[in-house]
Order: sequence, then C-alpha cells, then structure tokens
Amino acid sequence: MESIFIGRVEEKDLLQKAYQDHTSRFVAVFGRRRVGKTFLVRHVLQEKFTFQMTAMANVGSAQQLLNFHSALQRQGGMFQAVPKNWFFAFQNLIDFLEASPHEKKVVFFDELPWLAAKKSDFLSSLEHFWNSWASARQDVLLVVCGSAASWMVNELIRNKGGLHNRVTDRIRLEPFTLLETEAFLHTKNPALDRYSIIQLYMVMGGVPFYLNAVSGQESAMQNIERICFWRNGVLREEFNFLLQALFSKAEQHITILDALSTKNKGLTRNQIVSATRLHNSGRLTALLTELEESGFVQSYVPFGKSKRDKLFRLSDFYTAFYFKFIRNTTILDENNWLNALESGRYQSWKGYAFEQVCLGHVRQIKRALGIQGIVSHAASWQSTDIDTGAQIDLLIDRKDRVINVFEIKFSEQPYIITQAYAAQLAHKISHFKEKTGTRKSVFLTMLTPFGVQSNAYASALVQQNMDMNVLFS
Repeated sequence: MESIFIGRVEEKDLLQKAYQDHTSRFVAVFGRRRVGKTFLVRHVLQEKFTFQMTAMANVGSAQQLLNFHSALQRQGGMFQAVPKNWFFAFQNLIDFLEASPHEKKVVFFDELPWLAAKKSDFLSSLEHFWNSWASARQDVLLVVCGSAASWMVNELIRNKGGLHNRVTDRIRLEPFTLLETEAFLHTKNPALDRYSIIQLYMVMGGVPFYLNAVSGQESAMQNIERICFWRNGVLREEFNFLLQALFSKAEQHITILDALSTKNKGLTRNQIVSATRLHNSGRLTALLTELEESGFVQSYVPFGKSKRDKLFRLSDFYTAFYFKFIRNTTILDENNWLNALESGRYQSWKGYAFEQVCLGHVRQIKRALGIQGIVSHAASWQSTDIDTGAQIDLLIDRKDRVINVFEIKFSEQPYIITQAYAAQLAHKISHFKEKTGTRKSVFLTMLTPFGVQSNAYASALVQQNMDMNVLFS
C-alpha cells in the first residue's frame, strides 16, 4: 500500500487547491478507521509539511505535550522547555512557523480527538491559534485528521464555540468502491476476477488496510481463511481493537452492533431498546450517531414510511462478518472458514452480504440504468402483512413514473428462474402494487453476479437483467 495510490481524485484535488490558495485554510479529514486518511494527507502534502505530529492513544495531556515538544524539536524547533499547557505549546508553534522559510506554512495534526481529551485545554488553544493568528494570514494550511468521526463532526465541524464555522474544507473519506478495490487488488494480481473481488469485498468492504493483507497467490476463500481466522491474521482480533480505539467506553456500542447483527433488514429504535435493554434516552441517540458517523451503522426510512419508522442497519462488512463467523471460533480450530462454506449459515450470509454490496453501489446501478440524470430515490420496502412477509431490499423510485424493484441474488453461475420462483416474484410485484397503491410502472430488475439465464419465465417477468459488472462502473 505504501508504494501505490488508488483513486481519491476529488479529495486529492481539494487538498492541492487548499495548498495553492492565497488565503489560510482549515481542512478536516475524517472517516472510518483504516480507510487511508493519513495516507491521503501524506501522499499529497508530505514534502510540504512545516510541522506535523501524531497524537498518542490513551495518554494524558502531559504526555501529549511532551510528544508535541519532541516533534517540534525534530522538525527544527529550538525550544528547550516542554510547554506546561497547550496555550504555550501553540505560542511555541507560532514562533516556529513565523521563523520558517516555507512560503506556505502547512501544519498537520493526526488523530486530533486523542489530543483533545477531557480536561485538556487543547481545543480552546487550537481555537485561539486559528482565530488570533492563522486565519489573519494568507499562508497557513491547517490540516487535522481523526478516526473518531463522530467527535470530528460534533466537536469540531459543528462546534458551537470559537471554532464555529472555522473549518473551511471537509473531507469525509469513504471506503473504496468496487472499481477502486479492483484497481488496488490488481496491483497484487491482475488475474483476480470480479467474482473473487466481490467475495473479498463482502468480508472486508473497501477498507484499504484490510485489502492490503490480500495475497495475490491465494484464492479469495484462502485469503479470507488466513486473514480472518489464523492466529496472526490481520482481522482475527481487529474488532475489539477497532472499537476500543474509537470509543472510550465501547461496551454499549458493541451491544448495539451485536443486536443489529441478528437482523439483516435492521431494527427500529424501539427494537434496539428491547434487544439491548439500553434506556431510550439521549445517550442512545449519541451511541447511534457515533456508530453511524464512524461507518458501522446506516439508518434509512423504508418506502412509504415516515421518519419515526427509521431503521438502523449494520453496514460495515467486516463487523457483520465478525459477528457471524469470527467471534465464536478459536485459533485451535483449523479451516474454520473453508469448513463453513457448505453450511446454511454461509448461504444466508452470502446473500445478505451481496445485497449490502449492491446497496453500497446504488450510484453505479443508476448509471447502468441510464437514470443518473433523473431525480430518483433508493429505498427498501416491507409488507405490513405478516402472512406474506414480502420484502424488497432495494427499489429505485423515479420521477419518470417508473419504480425499479430489485431482486438481488448471489450465485456462482447465471441464475435460473424456476416456475415456483417466478410465481413468488409475480406475487411480490402484485402485492407491492396493491399495498403501496402506486400508479407507476414497476420494472422487475434482477441483479446477480452472472445475470439471469434466459428462459420463458425470465422473459415474461424481468424488465432489466443486470450482472456484477454494473457494480464496477
């Protein structure tokens, strides 16, 4: 990963323009942990830094100040005494920057939330540094980065004090798309086909750090076995480390994720309360917000419902895989994953995981349908009739009086619509029309890795037949 750089075109352009601007800029970079935030900043600005430091995890202000002082000395600062608080630390930084010959003063603080611990004066001192000195100049680029995305949003970007509206540019870095993942993995082995890449994505998502562990000499299934289940596998113990690094008290976050892992379509707020026994309070709101901002959870309103019917769904691929397969295994078991491939649990998971891949690539699906210029809304739908249990995981409601209803199936060859399955599909479409009362045309759209095999049932029912290639567009 260190020798290549994939994608991130818009983000690179924003950082470069901020550097070239003739006013001082304050850039906040945030997103899921392991997604490549620091790598992005260093790739664009590494040779241009005037001062940079990376915070330390789980230490107090005294240790962070020593860390700052040491970084300042390594980069040419001549200050002898360790500053006694962050106000004096920033005064030292100002003196250092004013003496710098750099035409542009580029300052980078990595893992900002670790610096701004409780009872620390870091945030107020940062505020004073920006408001009283940096913003009045035309030659400062301040870049801050953090994996605790909820903290970055709530404490910095939505700051209600002296930093209110001070962040001039925001970069929320998302995991790779399938197309970017393909480009990344092809640097390891150009022979990896798209089906294998989807299999890896269903476990790791588009997280560059995870994908970097993939070996080009192994199959997708062998890679998953080694990376997730072997004693020294990168993702064997990742879940607990990930949560503890993001949240100071992660037990309640884990409880919510555990509950969500049991329901593919998600849970309402009341259902989460019932499943976790957490209080329906402001604390629960904060927990859900933190999980959503950090990329673990996604909230959505089902088709035809109101905001009070909002569902929360586990959206992080690795976390879902961890709860389903890794959590209850031991390093003494051999071939945990390879032995599970014929189980019902695996069959259930792979269908759900492929649906999640598709839900994460709605933009690409719209492009393949040729409707990127048409106002449309993606949603899900669940029948209120308990007896039918009809459910649509993805539909696209379009302003041109068409609704694409998707049937998403994961298979190893072209999917065959049998007579029985055709009857189920016809009933689902009919039931959807009846219950929603829609007067729009409803197009049944099949989306499977290798498309649908042509037969009389497919010809009669399917308006659009899509394969995995549309997800890579």
